[in-house]
Amino acid sequence: MKITQLSVYQKNLSLKDPYWLSGGRLKFEVLDATFVKVETDSGLVGWGEGTPWGHTYVPAHGPGIRAGIETMAPAILGQDPRKVELVERAMDTCLPGHLYAKQPIDLACWDIMGKAFGLPIADLLGGKRDTGTPVASSVSSGEPDYMMDIIKQYRDKGYIAHSAKVGGSDTKKDIERIRHIEANRLDNEIILYDVNRAWTRREASIVMNAVSDLGVTFEQPGETLDDIAQIRSVTTSPISVDETLVTLQDAARIARDGLADVFGIKLNRVGGLTKARRMRDIAIEHGIQMFIMATGGSVMADTESAHLAQSIPDAFIRACWSCQDMLIEDIAPGSGPRCVDGFITIDDTPGLGVTPDESLLGEPVAVYR
Repeated sequence: MKITQLSVYQKNLSLKDPYWLSGGRLKFEVLDATFVKVETDSGLVGWGEGTPWGHTYVPAHGPGIRAGIETMAPAILGQDPRKVELVERAMDTCLPGHLYAKQPIDLACWDIMGKAFGLPIADLLGGKRDTGTPVASSVSSGEPDYMMDIIKQYRDKGYIAHSAKVGGSDTKKDIERIRHIEANRLDNEIILYDVNRAWTRREASIVMNAVSDLGVTFEQPGETLDDIAQIRSVTTSPISVDETLVTLQDAARIARDGLADVFGIKLNRVGGLTKARRMRDIAIEHGIQMFIMATGGSVMADTESAHLAQSIPDAFIRACWSCQDMLIEDIAPGSGPRCVDGFITIDDTPGLGVTPDESLLGEPVAVYR
């Protein structure tokens, strides 16, 4: 089986409401999504999606995905998509780095492999749990009551996991946010306080020590792994790493040096499922729990995350993120797993299990043969 054609689509995905993170430092309203259709000489077709969370959040850029695919296309065409590590090696050789540009191609190859073998991707990743995975909401930063109202809205949809955005120079306000949400937390809820690198070392130590009695988990309380190491040395709260978990070398250092208790694996950031499954295995071997997430995107991106999440044993998975409920557009109506009563569950459909409606994507912006 050989890859014979790559078709690239671009679509803007509008958020239902403006979204703030890092203590209101960053605002997002529209996501620049890239969809890739990979065709083969066997007739099997795979789909992938890459949707960075804007271009001010981390070094990832919607147009950069499409430029990266243009550069890599000659190396991808002719590859057997079922041999995902050979495709990975071809992309890494042709274009070192730029992991976020490789993820949609990687996903499309896994989609084809699943269809070829008649198995869902989660089974190809080692075997899926029978139970689904809790879906985490994403709670925009704001006043404590505003954030609590968002959590209550998601509760009404059955969500039990929430990622509440904190971070900023007003440490008193962050302490107020955290204590207010914890005072209203339900017994079965999983709440992660996501700083998105916004704190300095001083601000992180002030807030985390001020609420250390609550036992809450903080995600990415500093900019770099060196910052995380210093913060770790002066605080006792559990830490999750997200933005600084990019490569396998990062995962190995975090596990070896005991820098964090949780991996937040974002598939677009780390380059796709082929690379992410290695991080999963490092985490399990070191007793580190995981949140699995897309950086943003449609039901396709959510489903990719759900496949990896459902391949992780119950003891090590905290939740996965679902962005689809935050979007106005649905590019795959009636297709793919959706959040039901706060959980997303992968069934036995071969491959990814989501096929977009091509009429909703418009004409390809590029085709490579």
